[in-house]
Amino acid sequence: MNINKLIKASGYGLVGLLLIISIAIILILCWDSKQTSYLKVQGMVDTYIIKNVNIVPMTSDTILSNHDILIKQGIISKIAPDIFAKNIKQIDGTDKFLAPGLADMHVHVWDNYELGLYISKGVTTLRNMWGMPFHLRMKKRIQENTIYAPIFLTASPKLTGPDDEGIDKKQVKDAREGKYLIGKYQKQGYDYIKTYSGLPSDIFDTIKDEALLQNISLVSHPSFEVPYEYHLSKPIKTIEHTEDIVQQVLKFKDDSLMLQKTIEKYAQTKIGHTPTLTVFHKISEIIEKDSNLLSEDKIGYINPAFLAIGSQEDYNRWTSTKVYDSLVGERILKQHQQHLKIVKKMNDAGVLLLAGTDSGISYTVPGFGIHEELKFYTEAGLSNFEALKTATVNPSLVHQKLSRTGTVEADKLANLVVTKENPLTNIRTLKNPEMVIIKGQLLDKNQLGEFSEKAYYRSNYWATIIRLAEGILFK
Repeated sequence: MNINKLIKASGYGLVGLLLIISIAIILILCWDSKQTSYLKVQGMVDTYIIKNVNIVPMTSDTILSNHDILIKQGIISKIAPDIFAKNIKQIDGTDKFLAPGLADMHVHVWDNYELGLYISKGVTTLRNMWGMPFHLRMKKRIQENTIYAPIFLTASPKLTGPDDEGIDKKQVKDAREGKYLIGKYQKQGYDYIKTYSGLPSDIFDTIKDEALLQNISLVSHPSFEVPYEYHLSKPIKTIEHTEDIVQQVLKFKDDSLMLQKTIEKYAQTKIGHTPTLTVFHKISEIIEKDSNLLSEDKIGYINPAFLAIGSQEDYNRWTSTKVYDSLVGERILKQHQQHLKIVKKMNDAGVLLLAGTDSGISYTVPGFGIHEELKFYTEAGLSNFEALKTATVNPSLVHQKLSRTGTVEADKLANLVVTKENPLTNIRTLKNPEMVIIKGQLLDKNQLGEFSEKAYYRSNYWATIIRLAEGILFK
């Protein structure tokens, strides 16, 4: 065989291989989509009344006892002690409590299964913090009301500096590229820009200026290339992770003066803070429980690809650390307690706190995480009402797209959760909702149970790897 024929044969072989791979990818993604067909919206119930329900309006720390609520075409139309209307479906809410659905303002969504899992735990708003192309497609399906899902906002790919390496980040080589990327991501449909830990001031300045011109907000994982207070300015809407206050502002010390100055700046600028205490506390659980953690039931709700890659990496890191550093667990737990104190001080100072868990990272379980996060806030000393505000009212004040959520009032979006007990006295009741209402669509306990069950030990490892590869290649 001469060289030309060899090249030609190799070309045919390469084309054939690419065709086989393409067909395999399509089949895997189609099969995965079929497996989540249970989330497809089945019929629309436009109008109904929930009778004699106790309403937790979240406009104040109170209960509206034995009220009726009229929902029309996804919107709360009327709330009154007694609503009379002919030919409208009525649902008995006697002895139950109706509150706004919960928002988890810092998550990493890997698949559609998680959308149903979040709903099953009363979460009706998600803010995704590592955006990829598949998230834009997911967002489109949700906006078209083709699937049951929480309100879904997504960040852009994570923008970091040229020296901050990592396949999960978009390294920005200079200010000019930073300016270009803001326009690109805004046009693609991302809701806000995620800035990351390696952005130097010259690139960061340009990104902030261009975001203001493009009318798109920033959310920031604090950059270690600039002072922490640099982030407390427009167009940054929220700063993530209380652990970075300890690390960057306090230098791992108990510097009450520096902490007070930072909290005052937060209160003055009205920029939100997302603590994400849950994901940090998972370090303590890894160290304390070791291999027992891997056999817990909740592990089955974590995406299998991330469980095998990201979660395993965290497990290996911290279990190996404690081998040569016997005090690491004590230090991590001490820092967690410091986080609680900071959250309490921020709340008391009027800082806008947003419940966020970093679910989808490490061993933080989608849907379950928000209830751990709220528990930590009450342990910090917040009342149940104050803790609930972080997952209802406060998120509605940050992003315009959430302005019709967060409270139970006329003309607000009917994203609601119904529980057996009063969450203002027992916040844990929100873990097991009796009903969840998404854009007016009422999902009963059986449907919520199915959403949870289908997400348990799902078989979508390769579908996730494909979507993740797309995100890495096309960021």
